Amino acid sequence: MHEHKLYNEQIRSHSDSTASNQQIFWGFSMAASSSTAATLSWSSSSFFQTFGNTVNESVKLPDKRSALLVLAQKKAKKTRKIILKEDVGELGKKGQLLDVKAGFYRNYLHPMGKAQIVTPLLLKEMKMEEERIEAEKKRVKEEAQQLALIFETVGAFKVKRKGGKGKQIFGSVTAQDVVDIIKAQLQRDVDKKIVVLPEIRETGEYIAQLKLHPEVTARIRLNVFAN
Repeated sequence: MHEHKLYNEQIRSHSDSTASNQQIFWGFSMAASSSTAATLSWSSSSFFQTFGNTVNESVKLPDKRSALLVLAQKKAKKTRKIILKEDVGELGKKGQLLDVKAGFYRNYLHPMGKAQIVTPLLLKEMKMEEERIEAEKKRVKEEAQQLALIFETVGAFKVKRKGGKGKQIFGSVTAQDVVDIIKAQLQRDVDKKIVVLPEIRETGEYIAQLKLHPEVTARIRLNVFAN
């Protein structure tokens, strides 16, 4: 009977140990579950926060540069590029290209016939005209250079005047005298307005200038003598 009592105590001790182990196991299980739940909760929160930021970035309003571009485009629509058909006060000169307010063109410049809208065709015509004018300017300058070479290599033009005492002459040599002499010796017409010469009241040799072109000046020699 004593052996039977020892056997029951061993059974009871084993049961208590098993129950204790089960409590420890469930404690660890619950702790692990809590940790896992916390981890999932944190991960979910991080995911939704990141997703939310991505969505917010995708629906951001246009940046400042885009806003300025839109504003510039709107402003451009309110102006017109025009060419003046005549001088307009302080606005500009005939043929000048300008950007003006659409309302100013519509209500004043266009009705008064003072300007017209610049179109691609008009720009092309203007460019062709500009090229024609430049070609003509070049031709005129080259002709002036050739004429200057002739004047400077022909030698001195003789100018005869009635003499007075010593080297003095009666009267003076004028621009018209030079024009007449050139016509007589070279058969070329020259406008007296382009003749520049010093005051000549005595016999001797002088230098006169012919302004053949804004960029071309011929120097000619005048030999003044008394008859």
